[in-house]
Amino acid sequence: MHVPVEPIVSIVVPAHNEEAVIAANLRWLLQDAQPGEFDVVVVPNGCSDRTAELARTVAGVRVVESPRPGKVAALHVGDEACKTFPRIYLDADIELSSDSVRALVTAAGRPGVLACAPAVRLDLSGVRWMARRTHRVHDRLIAPNRALAGVGVYVLTEAGHRRVFPIPDIISDDGWVHGSFQPHERVVVSEAVSVVRPARTVRAHLKRRIRVRAGNEQLAAASRGAPEGRLGPGHLVRVVRRREVSPLDAGCYLVVLAADRALSRLRRGPAIWGSDGSSRTG
Repeated sequence: MHVPVEPIVSIVVPAHNEEAVIAANLRWLLQDAQPGEFDVVVVPNGCSDRTAELARTVAGVRVVESPRPGKVAALHVGDEACKTFPRIYLDADIELSSDSVRALVTAAGRPGVLACAPAVRLDLSGVRWMARRTHRVHDRLIAPNRALAGVGVYVLTEAGHRRVFPIPDIISDDGWVHGSFQPHERVVVSEAVSVVRPARTVRAHLKRRIRVRAGNEQLAAASRGAPEGRLGPGHLVRVVRRREVSPLDAGCYLVVLAADRALSRLRRGPAIWGSDGSSRTG
């Protein structure tokens, strides 16, 4: 006879047109979980594909559809359906294992911790060589201060949730969460890993930077910018000197950064280095 298991965590997965990855990522998430151990709520929002249908094929998840597209709105829909704390907010295109979920739950239970996130592993398979080198440098530059942003996953305790929610309708929800806590209140859990697949081409990367800059501007206007400050050229020199990246990697990164700055100037004025290694308009 099966004895029901009380969930140790609620997991919200907003998903917009993610039919290519949703089922596989949900199965990976639940592969080693006991029935009922994780309370998983998938929120297909404004989808025009089979995201909801495919999510329903995975045992152990609840699907709550929303006709309104938008990640923040989907986060709120999923949040209302959650059963417990802590709560994990997981992008649908990110891989997170059952063991990583348990490690995050353990970390969230430590005294003084209000939020946490896993370490990141970039999956660069299929990424073209120039974009690959750019991502490698970008990852090393932001790694010391990444914490909750750019990971595709963040975890909130009940107390942390009260500080963050309701999240306003902004582009960078993870930036909002990151900027809501002081460094001693949030931790990166090295025992947990999220697998992130960055843009495969430089063109796609530059397109994404437009959205990142807009998100950064919203956060700055709301006084939720990252407290660590901005990166500058000296940070790039240091990672090269420490041989964390090669001079060729750094050169590729600078070429792409120059293109990013040029595009930024064309749109709205001169760009400066941002706290996440991106260019920001000044």
